[in-house]
Amino acid sequence: MLTELRIENFAIIDKLELDLKPGLVIFTGETGAGKSIIMDALEMLLGGRTDATVLRTDAERASVEGIFRLSGITRDAVNEILKREDLLDDEAYITLAREVRREGRSIARINGRTVNVALLKEIGAFLVDIHGQTEHLSILDARTHLGLLDRFADVDTLLVPYRQAYSALQSIRRELGELRSAQADSARRIEMLTFQAEEVESARLKPGEDEELRLERDRLANSESLAASAQEALQLLDEGTPEIPAVTDQLGQAVAALAMLARVDSARTELSLRAEALLENISDISHELRDYLERIEYNPRRLEDVEERLDMMHRLMRKYGGTIESVMAFGVKARRDLETITNASEKIAGLETQEADLLKQLSERGLKLSEKRKKIADTLAKNIESELDDLKMASARFGVDFQTRADGAGLPLSKDNRVAFDASGFDRVEFLVAPNPGEGLKPLARIASGGETSRLMLALKNTLARADQIPSLVFDEIDQGIGGRVGGVVGQKLWHLGRAHQVLCITHLPQLAAFGDQHFRVQKLVSNGRTTTLVTAMEGDERLLELAQMLGEVTEGTLRSAHEILQSAQTVAAKGKK
Repeated sequence: MLTELRIENFAIIDKLELDLKPGLVIFTGETGAGKSIIMDALEMLLGGRTDATVLRTDAERASVEGIFRLSGITRDAVNEILKREDLLDDEAYITLAREVRREGRSIARINGRTVNVALLKEIGAFLVDIHGQTEHLSILDARTHLGLLDRFADVDTLLVPYRQAYSALQSIRRELGELRSAQADSARRIEMLTFQAEEVESARLKPGEDEELRLERDRLANSESLAASAQEALQLLDEGTPEIPAVTDQLGQAVAALAMLARVDSARTELSLRAEALLENISDISHELRDYLERIEYNPRRLEDVEERLDMMHRLMRKYGGTIESVMAFGVKARRDLETITNASEKIAGLETQEADLLKQLSERGLKLSEKRKKIADTLAKNIESELDDLKMASARFGVDFQTRADGAGLPLSKDNRVAFDASGFDRVEFLVAPNPGEGLKPLARIASGGETSRLMLALKNTLARADQIPSLVFDEIDQGIGGRVGGVVGQKLWHLGRAHQVLCITHLPQLAAFGDQHFRVQKLVSNGRTTTLVTAMEGDERLLELAQMLGEVTEGTLRSAHEILQSAQTVAAKGKK
C-alpha cells in the first residue's frame, strides 16, 4: 500500500506531503481545488504520460515520490522484478519517483536509481489501480477478465498442470519446427554439410598446430642466416682463431688461476666455484650449438609444404572461425547436424507422437478448466448482481461470456472441432452487463451512464476483492451521477473494500465521505497573486464541519445532519468489524 506521497511544483501544488493509512482514505473539497491533480500526480508516478505542462509556473522541475509497503503476492511479484533489475534494497518497501524538467525531459527512479519509464510502469501496475470515470478503468479491458475470473475461481490446481503440459508442447513444437525446416531443404543441406564436415575432417587439424608451423616456416626460410649466426657463436666460444683464442680456452685459464687462488685464500673458494660453473655453462652452450647446426637444413620442399598447410589453415579459419579450435568445433557441429538431418524422419515421427499425446492431455485438462470457470461464473454473476441490488440497480444483470476461436492447428476438443489455445486454456472470456431491463447483456466498455459505470465498477471490485491482488485502488469521483440516497451504500461498499485494499477516493458526497478511515480536505488558496493547494487531515469537529459544508451552508440543521451521517457510518463500520 501507499504509505507516503510527496508532490512538488505539480500544477497548482507547491509542496505537499501526505502520510496515508490503510483502509478507506477520503479526499473532499470544492471543484478545482486540486483533488484530481493529486491523482494525476500519482498517475505520473506510476509511469503515465506526462510533459512540461504539469510544471507549476516559474518552476524548473516537478517531482512526485511515493513510498509503498509491500506484502503478500504483491511483494513476491515486485521483488522478483527488482532482483531481475538489481534494484532490490528492502523486501518490505519500495520507493518510486518521477521528475519532469522544464525542457520536457522526464526522469524515473526506483529506490533512488534511474530507470526507464517502462519499468516504472511495469512495477506500478502491481501497486495501484486508478479508476476514473471511464478512461482509466482497467476492468473494462476484456483481456483482464479471464485472470480475474481464474483468481476468483481459484483454479490453480487445474491451471498449473495445464501450463506444464503447454510448456512441454511448446518445446516439442519448436524442435519439430527446426527438424521440418531442416528436412524441407535436406538435399541442399546434406550436400553442404557433407562438404563442410569432410573439408574440416580431411585437414586433420591439431590444436596449436598453426603456431608450430609458423615457427618451423621461419626457421626454414632463414636457415642460411641461422646457420651463419650459430657457427659464428660456436667459433667464438669453442674454436677460436690464430689471432683470437676461444672463449672456453681463455676461461679455462681463468678457472685454473682462480683454483690456485682458492687453495691459498679459502675465502675465495666460492668465487672459484662460480667460474667453474660458468665454464660448464659455456661448454653446454657450445654443445647445443653443434646439435642445432646439425639440425639446420636448407629444405625448399619442406618450406613449400609448410606454406601450403598454413595457407589451407588460414582459408579454413576465414570460412569457419578465427582459430584452429573454432574450425574443429565447426566440423563437429556440421557432422552432428548432418546426422540430425539424416535421422530427421525418425525423430519427427517420435516427436509427432509426443505432440499428439500432449494435445490430448491439454484437451482433457483444458475442458476441466473451462468447466470449472463456467461453473464459478454463475456464482460470480449472482454475487455482482447482489452488489448492484444494494447499489439501487436491482434490475441490472451481469454475465460472463465464453467464446472459442476455431483453429485448424489448435486443441482438439472433438473430432471436427479444433480451437485456438494458449497458456491459459482455450476460453475467451468477457464480462457482460445489462444495466436496464430489456437492453440485453453487452460488453462493459459499452456502458454509457457515468453513474451506472461507477456503481458497476464498485460492485465488481467488491465481488472480486479476493481475486484482485493490487493493494491500492484509486477512485476519482466514483460518485459521479450518484445521489445522496445511494451515496451511503457506496460508502459502505468502499469501506468494506478497504478491509482488503487501501482505497483512495475523491468524493463530493458527505454520505460517502463519512465512511473514511482517513479524511483529507483539499483547498485552493490564493496568496500574493499565486494559487496553491492546501491539504489538511480532518478529524473531530473539523471533519464534522467539512461534512456539513458538503451538505450546503453550515447551519444547525446541516451540522445535525452531518453528525447523523457520521454516526450512521460509524455504526455500520462497527458492525462490519465484528
